[in-house]
Amino acid sequence: MRAESNLTTSYDQQVQKELSQWQKRMQKKPSFLNRFSKTTQERINRIIPEKIHGTITTAIKQMTRALIFGIGITSSKPLVLATLQEREAAVLETIRKHRNTATAEGAITGAGGLLLGLADFPIWLTIKMKMLFDIAALYGVDVKDYKERIYLLHIFQLTFSSQQHRNRIYTTIANWEKEKLLLPNDTNQFDWRSFQQEYRDYIDIAKLLQLVPGIGAVVGAYVNHRLTAKLGKYAMNAFRMRMIPSL
Repeated sequence: MRAESNLTTSYDQQVQKELSQWQKRMQKKPSFLNRFSKTTQERINRIIPEKIHGTITTAIKQMTRALIFGIGITSSKPLVLATLQEREAAVLETIRKHRNTATAEGAITGAGGLLLGLADFPIWLTIKMKMLFDIAALYGVDVKDYKERIYLLHIFQLTFSSQQHRNRIYTTIANWEKEKLLLPNDTNQFDWRSFQQEYRDYIDIAKLLQLVPGIGAVVGAYVNHRLTAKLGKYAMNAFRMRMIPSL
């Protein structure tokens, strides 16, 4: 990705300020509450039979690989000639569109009881992945490149992880130009177990509440709205790091 030249406009300067603040949050040490929550979740994970962990890991692995490497989510061609402000105006509109779709989907599946509530997972995952593909294209990234799709998975992990894991993932994407040279050609070597467990742990409680009769629709709409918007914002800053000179 080509870095922008001089950040001379007020918009560029504001973006640089926002990016700097975001980078500091990504690198902060886990709080006591973060550590306590993570430790509690790890204890729960140890109680769950390994066979169940394996089944969930395989399901998420196959679903995500199908979305990223198999069926090929449709995406626009990379946007080449545009200012940062023009790109981000389009990105914000894309986030708004996908956020609204996810909100409606969460309300519908949340109101539909257990079976529809369980269906929310793959549908919502597809919406989020499609949004990442669209955002990447607007920042001029060609997602036909396998390594760029791995970058999208790192953004996904960065958004839906504990602070401990987020620190590690941030280091990877902050040094992406070097890290991508070390990527294996075999996608089976990707750490799918860590990917699914961090993602599941992050959204578990909220999604369990979505299955509760009477409040499922409200919870589903709220959670999908908030977390889809969060993913979009994290994606913006992750791509900003590659467009703006190092701070």
